[in-house]
Amino acid sequence: MTSTATSTILILGGGGREHALAWRCTHEGHAVIAAPGNDGIARLDGARCTPISLGDGEGVVELALREAVDLVIVGPEAPLVDGLADLLRAAGVATIGPGARAAELEGSKSLAKAFMVAHRIPTARHVTVRDLESGLAALADFDAPPVVKASGLAAGKGVTVAETKAEAEAALRECLEGGRFGAAGAEVVLEERLSGEEASFFVLTDGTHAVTFEPCQDHKRIGDGDTGPNTGGMGAYCPAPIVDAAVRAKVMKRIVGPTLAGLREEGRPFVGVLFVGLMIDAGEPSVVEYNVRFGDPEVQPLMLGLEVDLVPQLLAAANGELRDGHLPGAPAATVVLASAGYPETSTKGVPIEGLEAAMASARASSGQAIFHAGTGLEGEVWETRGGRVIGVCASGEGLDEALSKAYALLAEIGLEGGQYRRDIGSRAGFDLGSGPGSGPGSGRTPED
Repeated sequence: MTSTATSTILILGGGGREHALAWRCTHEGHAVIAAPGNDGIARLDGARCTPISLGDGEGVVELALREAVDLVIVGPEAPLVDGLADLLRAAGVATIGPGARAAELEGSKSLAKAFMVAHRIPTARHVTVRDLESGLAALADFDAPPVVKASGLAAGKGVTVAETKAEAEAALRECLEGGRFGAAGAEVVLEERLSGEEASFFVLTDGTHAVTFEPCQDHKRIGDGDTGPNTGGMGAYCPAPIVDAAVRAKVMKRIVGPTLAGLREEGRPFVGVLFVGLMIDAGEPSVVEYNVRFGDPEVQPLMLGLEVDLVPQLLAAANGELRDGHLPGAPAATVVLASAGYPETSTKGVPIEGLEAAMASARASSGQAIFHAGTGLEGEVWETRGGRVIGVCASGEGLDEALSKAYALLAEIGLEGGQYRRDIGSRAGFDLGSGPGSGPGSGRTPED
């Protein structure tokens, strides 16, 4: 699986997504510099971390040139929206990540909706509002409670899937009156709630050609059965059975193709990874949202299960040499362990028991990995540093095997107050029941 030529890859970011990408690149035999990275990435053979602020565009460009990197992968969305990829390309650095104008597809939900309407891309009926009075008037026009979305970047937490009109109004007031999401919530999209099943569809593109990854399914809500508030993602698996060959063909013809053509037409060149959040009803796909980078946690099973080399594809996309195709992957899944209080708050400095041993177990086995998102080393003790702490990932011959292995590995780890979902993969028919992994840490979490 190792590529014939060794490249030096600069990965920008420091979460679970960046750990999974770094793991993949080093697995293929490439050298990785992660900026700022995290303590989990620092443990990878062939990887090193360097502290830097992603808001320091000139500093990032200087780093890329000083290290003579062959490719930069911009992980998070905020630097892309701020134009970091433009700065890197202007300096002659091959980069995976769209420029600022293309990144507006994620940076502004209202712009993304207008884009979809202009290019006849299927999506839900919606209204964009900027003040409470017009918001309440628009809310009254919906027969059923709409989905309420802060238009700007809100770390995956700016969406309320309202069950009642009162809940929708409360979310609207939080954005426009309470300032919960700051400038990101100064503009709000009210959107008809679509029926069906969600899926995550990723393509790597040079702006014209595209290769697809295995379709994924994310689990956004904090609680089993899709209950509680939205999070950045509590687990994911791939491939998602809901995206069969017929649905995939419709997505490419009706959504991905028109999206790339529309971006070219509007002068928004897109080089990088395009995420299309889908709602699929009776085999018919509609767009819920766009992201302009790999999603997390979906990237974790994608990278673990990938059956062909990734880096040559990334280089081809960055250099305008990509060819249409598909990147096959084995069934894989990840389960996220989150700290107490997440997603509203996060608990920092709590020891993570058994993590070092579980990491050693994953390294010694085939098809297992632990990706760090909100961890840090205090001496020799792993502690929490954020809301989503780790992603426990496994692959297998089928999803049942992958999920069983992931939950069994998670069972070796203890975190006081930790939270995780027990129903990852339930829509694909997986039932954890009372088998291995029914609770991490031998009863040390509040749910057990």
